[in-house]
Amino acid sequence: MHALKETDVVGSEDLPIFENAQSWRGPELVHRNDWIHEFSADEISEIDAAVSHLDAKGVDILTIDRSMFSLPSLSAVLTSAKHEILHGRGFQLFRGVPVERYTPRQSAIAYWGLGQHLGEALSQNGKGHVLGHVANLGLNYADPEVRGYQTNARLPYHSDLADMVGLLCLRASKSGGLSSIVSSTTLWNEMVRRRPDHARTLLEPFYYTRWGEIPEGKLAFEAIPVFAPWHGSMIANYVRSAILKAQSLPGVPPLTLRQVEAMDFLDSLCVDPELHLDMAFKPGDVQLLSNHFILHSRTAYEDWAEVEKRRHLLRLWLVASDNYLEWSTTTIVSG
Repeated sequence: MHALKETDVVGSEDLPIFENAQSWRGPELVHRNDWIHEFSADEISEIDAAVSHLDAKGVDILTIDRSMFSLPSLSAVLTSAKHEILHGRGFQLFRGVPVERYTPRQSAIAYWGLGQHLGEALSQNGKGHVLGHVANLGLNYADPEVRGYQTNARLPYHSDLADMVGLLCLRASKSGGLSSIVSSTTLWNEMVRRRPDHARTLLEPFYYTRWGEIPEGKLAFEAIPVFAPWHGSMIANYVRSAILKAQSLPGVPPLTLRQVEAMDFLDSLCVDPELHLDMAFKPGDVQLLSNHFILHSRTAYEDWAEVEKRRHLLRLWLVASDNYLEWSTTTIVSG
């Protein structure tokens, strides 16, 4: 892995370009497999043993911690993956969780237990849900009360709350539903090269709604820059829907044309096939992303007619146990 170093910074002093492990481009990774780890038979046996033990005891899933979900050998693999996610390229894909022979409860135990080796689970909404379900409920994404993960619509590129977001695929869609990711550092570099004026704009604070989930003593909105430098790389916090929604809140200044054009250009970079990486999920896949260094999206998908076959993912939001980044406490909630 190419560690992040300040010496990797080039470009102008006020608009640096970063060349490091996080400045990858999707086409470079398509024919590589170093970002994919297929669980070995021995590793699956470790997962099986932990799952069967806890399932038989009837343990409440949300009370399971790392010490209870013992992974004698696999824990080292997960620790290495965590470092890669937080300090390297920003993502990892695991394959082979045997969800096809697990009950729904056993799959949830397996996923929760794996997550405990990576970080602390964070609530994903105002109801305190920490183990989320991503499935098409037949709802209309145009409805402002509907979250994108409850539909089969395309989800724009965005970041979520917490240091990491994880997805376990229980069932895949009939077609579509590709997960698409892009490096925030690469986006920044391209913006500096092509439109430095937009890069400067996105270093300024943008106002985000808290989606009505307002901590005591806080406002209904929060001002955060889209891009911020951090240890030789570039963090991104971008949820355009939250920015637009905040425009109706008292005290939020109207977006300027300059800000709108900067967001439009960022969106155009995200969908550039020379920059992003697409991946199709298979049952048993676990995708883990850094929410600080990766923006993610999902293509629209066609689901199966049979309810029992429809696309279904489990989601975790995880905070790094070492609280390595001040932005870990960001309170933006996205789709």
